Amino acid sequence: MIVVTIDQQGSRRVGDRVDALLDLLGPSVGDRVVRPFERTVGDEVQAVLASAEAAVDVALDVLRWGGWSVGIGAGPVDLPLPPTSRAGSGQAFVLARTAVERAKSRTRPVPVAVEAVDQVAGHDCEAVLTLLGAVLERRTVAGWDVIDTMRELGPHGTQLDLAERLGVTQQAVSQRLRTALWAEEVAARPVAARLLDQGDRG
Repeated sequence: MIVVTIDQQGSRRVGDRVDALLDLLGPSVGDRVVRPFERTVGDEVQAVLASAEAAVDVALDVLRWGGWSVGIGAGPVDLPLPPTSRAGSGQAFVLARTAVERAKSRTRPVPVAVEAVDQVAGHDCEAVLTLLGAVLERRTVAGWDVIDTMRELGPHGTQLDLAERLGVTQQAVSQRLRTALWAEEVAARPVAARLLDQGDRG
């Protein structure tokens, strides 16, 4: 089972942003939850997710939004699960707590950490997520514009469609995608998910 714990950074400085995060997380995770995100304590939220892919998507979305530390725990939970994630217990919850505490370290290049029953697979997943998070942090507004528009158009959208929507040339679209390392992100996301799934199985 996969537990994701997310803790706000600098809440005393910027105020409590948990409700806004919960609004954003709904579309991000969709129906891929076992127990939905909810406030657990203070400025922290937690959920039990249905798949490694969902955890990777959530982690990268939260890293893009910024201002949060993300901890992922993969392992067994005590069954039956209670109705809310904050009442849950078991190894995955403990691992998620350990992970989010590590993610909050100021020495980390990207505020994400993974702990799993298979420690090697978990830390390998963390390395991939850290790399992807660094890519997202460095992506330009123009890069995000083309990627967000491509997602809006769906799988059948072409570079010509993108160019027309954005009012630029196809060559400009291609250049923006290369600069944004979009193809590399698309290739690496499933790698992170497979490693997390492996970490969960132990």
